[in-house]
Amino acid sequence: MQISQMFKRKPCVFSIECFPPKQTANFGKMKDTLRTMRTLNPDFISVTYGAGGSTGGVSTVEVAEFLKNDLNVEPLAHMICMGSDKAKAAQLLDQLNAAGVRNVLTLRGDRTPTRPESPDFAHASDLAQFVWQTQPEFDIHAACYPEGHPEAATLAQDVANLRFKQEAGATHLLTQLFFDNMHFYRFLNLARRAGITLPVSAGVMPIVKRSQIERTVALSSASLPSEFTRMISRYQDDPESLYAAGIDYAVQQLRDLIEGGADGVHLYAMNDAKVAAAVYEGIKDLL
Repeated sequence: MQISQMFKRKPCVFSIECFPPKQTANFGKMKDTLRTMRTLNPDFISVTYGAGGSTGGVSTVEVAEFLKNDLNVEPLAHMICMGSDKAKAAQLLDQLNAAGVRNVLTLRGDRTPTRPESPDFAHASDLAQFVWQTQPEFDIHAACYPEGHPEAATLAQDVANLRFKQEAGATHLLTQLFFDNMHFYRFLNLARRAGITLPVSAGVMPIVKRSQIERTVALSSASLPSEFTRMISRYQDDPESLYAAGIDYAVQQLRDLIEGGADGVHLYAMNDAKVAAAVYEGIKDLL
């Protein structure tokens, strides 16, 4: 099923993100995690990019195929520009198609020593357009940034650039994580005024460990509202209380987004089924 059709059937679409394990020996454990997540009735589960094969890890295709064919959950497979080209992208699309997976999230991806710049895809919109032109049966999804992309001069400029993704065939936008809903509402208002008509899913990550904070902020560039920093300061030496407070913060954030009319909410659960279940308990009455 095309994920874009879900937004026409439900007032708010609920989804969860997972990532492939780096070691194939851990795939069995991950399958158990996904089985638990399946009981939370997500409309779809997104799978971050993993090459698998010679890297020793599990590939995006393997996880997406398990979700689709074993759990009957619609997967959203990530594709990245970095380290890819037209031939590699076409091969990945063929593999996904053979597995019955036809929903992809097109991203530029992070620069790493093992991922050189793509000779064919300078931007995520280039990759989206390639999918649209070569595999039109695929449903294309794209990312957006409520606080602006780190490389954009202004939020307004970043929002304006979303038109390229919309014109390249994207059917749905998924946000980077954020901790202050006002950033999302401001972004959404700017996007609608700029002619972006696509449904937008708001991404939220529960912070339940102190060790998550620095890495999460560094990777996402998300700002931390005073309410959030007070929570961290108050419970920084009390892991159990921080866990409970982090769950509650995410639940309140998600409830506000759902009640505020978000097209969808997306849970960055970090492969933690316990966290996902605790958050779901707090929002299921609204879904």
